[in-house]
This record gives sequence, C-alpha cells and structure tokens, in this order.
Amino acid sequence: MGNINLPLILSLGVLITGVIWLYDIAFLARPRRQKIAAVNAQFKRDDANKADAAQVDAQDNAGPNSGDKAYQLAIGQASREPALVEYSKSFFPVLLLVFVVRSFLVEPFQIPSGSMEPTLDIGDFILVNKYAYGIRLPVINKEVIPVSKPERGDVMVFFPPHLPDTYYIKRVIGLPGDKIEYVNHKLTINGEPVSEELQAVLPAGQPQFRLTQETIGEHEFTARKYLRPGRYSVRGAWTVPEGHYFMMGDNRDNSFDSRGWDDPFVPEKNIVGKAVVVWMHWESLLSLPSFDRAGAID
Repeated sequence: MGNINLPLILSLGVLITGVIWLYDIAFLARPRRQKIAAVNAQFKRDDANKADAAQVDAQDNAGPNSGDKAYQLAIGQASREPALVEYSKSFFPVLLLVFVVRSFLVEPFQIPSGSMEPTLDIGDFILVNKYAYGIRLPVINKEVIPVSKPERGDVMVFFPPHLPDTYYIKRVIGLPGDKIEYVNHKLTINGEPVSEELQAVLPAGQPQFRLTQETIGEHEFTARKYLRPGRYSVRGAWTVPEGHYFMMGDNRDNSFDSRGWDDPFVPEKNIVGKAVVVWMHWESLLSLPSFDRAGAID
C-alpha cells in the first residue's frame, strides 16, 4: 500500500513550522511591536494624542487622506513578518490538524493490489481506525494507551516483518497461540474447519475460480479461490507465537501473506489500524470516481 513515510513527513512539518512560530513569538515579535509603537508616536496616533489629531484633521483643508496613507504604509512596513514566519503561521494549524487526525483517529489509504479481492478492489479508498487497537505514537508506532486487540476476521493494516516500512492490508486469521492449517483451500483454526458456502464459479463457460462465503469470528465475507490451488494454498501449518498474528488475503491464490513470508507472523508493534469503511472507488486518473462500493468493511 505504498512506502511513503507520511507520519514522518507530517511530524517534521508540524515541528518545523511550530518552532518557527515560537521563535517569532520569542525573538521577532517584540522588535516589530517596538517599531509599531515608534510609528504611532511619529504620526501622533497613540492614545494620548488621538484627540489632538482629530482636531488637526478637522481643521486641515487638505484632509486626512495623505497622512492616513503615509501612516498605513509605515505601519505595514513596521509590522511586516518575514515570509518564512508568515508561511509557518499559515501552515502550522493545518498541518497540526491533519497530523492529529491521521495519527490518532483515522487515516485514508488507497488499495493498490488485488490481494483482498473481492472484499477490496484495486482503487478502493478506505478509512483505517487508528485507535481501535490502541493509541500509538506517530513514526515509532509505540502503543501508549491500550484499547483492544485484533480479533479473528478483522481486516487490518500493518507493516509486514520483511518490509517494515511498507503498508500491507490483510485479514487476521490467527491470534496468539492459534494453530493454523491450510490444505487445498481448506482453512482450519485450532482443529475447527472454517465453514464455507459456495457462491459462484466464474467466469461462466470457462470457469477459473470460485467464490465462497466464509465466517471467521464475527465476520462473514467472500473469499476468492482458483479451481486449482496455488502454491500457498496446497499445504501449510503454523502455530502463532505470543504477541503475533497470522494474516491472509481474501484472494487466496493471489496474495503474498503469512503463508509465503520467511517470517510468517506480524508482531503487535507493527500494527497500524483496523480497516473499517470503503468511502470511494477511483481506479485511475483516466476514470471517474464512484461511490457505488461505499460501505462498511466486514
């Protein structure tokens, strides 16, 4: 799901603009106020001289316009902020808001591959709940406030052990301590076969794969399987260690997941969040966005 480190970029943006703003408050703002006070004194616009200035303006045949223009020009020059400070003040609140929302509430992602079809299609835009599995510090991804643990059947975003800087999205199949077997498309968890119901064999006339409805935990979803099992679907058995999770894609024969990794288990420290909703589908810039697939992810 891409390897651009947006949390790091946002953190640096917030830090840099915030430091510049604080530096302005601490060191640059006072000289500007002194210049403004000097301009007010020069043009007799301070509080003590307002009454006299009003009388002079009323008696001046030339009117106040020329004096006002000069005063406004002088005040503008005296109060002018450095461009870097001006930009930092403008961007800091926006960056801070985006940083807080993406780090602790929800984060958007676009699905780049078909490993989760038919649940998630290429081009789906999803929202990931960042606090469902605990409040985590940005960048270092350390949990500081526990909330809950992943459950079987959850669709989860995480960093796989072999690519710690790349976002992956798969379904949670095994919890810590679980014994997983996958033999010829038959999934067994702790000795209990996962129930499945045939929905369709496609494409009609030249069938290549089948769609089956499966139930894992409280989640009911559709899995896609080739009629002839792929190499990750023929035979495998795993025992999930403590603090780790076993992940599989819903597109069982077109998903590089725990069945194929050298280190098959995702540690808790690599968890990003729970995928909760599809809000838009937009496969490419040459196509039109669609909201037909919008809805909760099961």
